Amino acid sequence: MQAPSVGGVRLPKGNGESIRLPRGASLTDFAEKINANPASLVQVLFHLGEMVTATQSVSDDVLELLGTEMNYKVQVVSPEEEDRELLDSFDISYGENAGGEEELQARPPVVTVMGHVDHGKTRLLDTIRKTTVHEGEAGGITQHIGAYQVAVDVDGNERLITFIDTPGHEAFTAMRARGANSTDIAIIVVAADDGVMPQTVEAINHAQAADLPIVVAVNKIDKEGANPQKVRQQLTEYGLVAEEYGGETMFVDISARQNINIGGLLEAVVLTADAALDLRANPEMEAQGVAIEAHLDRGRGPVATVLVQRGTLRVGDSIVAGDAYGRVRRMVDEFNEDITEATPSRPVQVIGFTSVPGAGDTFLVVDEDRTARQIAERRAARMRNAANASRRKRISLEDLDSALKETSQLNLIIKGDNSGTVEALEDALTQLDVGEEVELRVIDRGVGGITKANVDLAIASEAIILGFNVRAEGKVTEQANREGIDVRYYSVIYQAIDEIEQALKGMLKPVYEEVELGRAEVRDVFKSSKVGTIAGCMVLSGEIRRNAKARLLRDGVVVQEGLPISSLRRFKDDAVEVREGFECGLTLGNYGDLKVEDIIETYELREKPRD
Repeated sequence: MQAPSVGGVRLPKGNGESIRLPRGASLTDFAEKINANPASLVQVLFHLGEMVTATQSVSDDVLELLGTEMNYKVQVVSPEEEDRELLDSFDISYGENAGGEEELQARPPVVTVMGHVDHGKTRLLDTIRKTTVHEGEAGGITQHIGAYQVAVDVDGNERLITFIDTPGHEAFTAMRARGANSTDIAIIVVAADDGVMPQTVEAINHAQAADLPIVVAVNKIDKEGANPQKVRQQLTEYGLVAEEYGGETMFVDISARQNINIGGLLEAVVLTADAALDLRANPEMEAQGVAIEAHLDRGRGPVATVLVQRGTLRVGDSIVAGDAYGRVRRMVDEFNEDITEATPSRPVQVIGFTSVPGAGDTFLVVDEDRTARQIAERRAARMRNAANASRRKRISLEDLDSALKETSQLNLIIKGDNSGTVEALEDALTQLDVGEEVELRVIDRGVGGITKANVDLAIASEAIILGFNVRAEGKVTEQANREGIDVRYYSVIYQAIDEIEQALKGMLKPVYEEVELGRAEVRDVFKSSKVGTIAGCMVLSGEIRRNAKARLLRDGVVVQEGLPISSLRRFKDDAVEVREGFECGLTLGNYGDLKVEDIIETYELREKPRD
């Protein structure tokens, strides 16, 4: 059945059937589904007011617009669904509890520590695992996600708990949310001397959105002014009612600095896990889990901290995480000791990836390296198409003219020491709001030092390079200096966000507002062969300045705009300005159509400060 002609193009018309397309699909992908010529779809969209090419990734609404026009119901497949279909095509099962009920075994709870900045999250983890991560943190803020497993004695039995450390500053919201989604229990740390703060509420929202049981650690009870009861009262507003008040949430008073009642907190975590959760997984399956963090190590290459969620991960396994793949060449635990296998809920560092996975990417073990590479490549292509579709602005025929005009755009290349930080920084920067006149584009991001390829891209795209805890070295620095590329280094995220925001505001075109200077009434008009038409005026208000801009009003209607006060006199003397109540003679450039009782209004344009 032929569709009616659209701009002379005839196409097969659907009967309302559904077409499934991945996010970021092109018109060529659409054409293959309906057995049509891609060029004809380009013409159809052109007549619908959209300008796209056949191979260009297009947004969801453009695909749906085209489907509606041709009587097809377009279903844009979500990335999660598409990934599941991809794994199904390789006969890979997915899910923590895949397998029979009898094969499931108890696993340790995975705990995320969250709360307001400076309330003692890192100090608590330090005390638990007897390390001093906080001393190496720039600005006292935890910049990276790490994972650690500790043992606790509960009723004479040794129980294991896995901790995921998520950063505390609000700019890391994306990382924190991801940390909560890979966990079983959340510990919310609240300082007893400070009470509930904005990021405390934010942490509670993340935990509750992920349906996590919450244990509240009331920290700093050793400090003067500590009031643990006040914290309990404040948190009742957010649905966290202490057990002693008849609720279900366990509150534990601790001091991370003085190592007071840390064992009680760990015991509360185990008891909460036993009471609220059924934590079991099948250790006999091929391993699957999540990449908590990843970075590029100079000596070891890409290194990923992964959390095994089901199965057992072993040295020698073929592994794929997001669009990265490889073979597990080596695994080390939190004490940097080599291990050969990792069971469910065990965090380990994996060495052997060919590239750096993204923080939060799911990983899985497959039969052979070739399968891992194929999955990674298809995921990379899908992510690239989706990114292209979201980055590309729709250009319609109506706004083609404005789209061709020059727009202010700040291009950025972000390099960091690990993928979670890079992603969080990109997320924070892209949310900066400085209006529609200026566009910020992150054209490249990556893990590791700043390379010659980064500088070459910056030269081609006139970009600024941001290095977060990384540096350019040797000849790369020389090249950047020689080519005038702006490379900025940061170790605290606030500075990066503040500086980029100021740069964006500096790119905004100035906004001018009109300020009225004065008004004068024409009382007489003279003709001069030398200077043209002269208006004899009385200044009614303000002042008339020489070289100011003026407009001519007649009977309240603007007759002429943008006239210059080219000459100004008081009697026979030249004047710079004439104030209210005085007479003057003036000329408005070469303009000569002046009449008695006309009003001359002078004004100037002043730059308006932006908020």
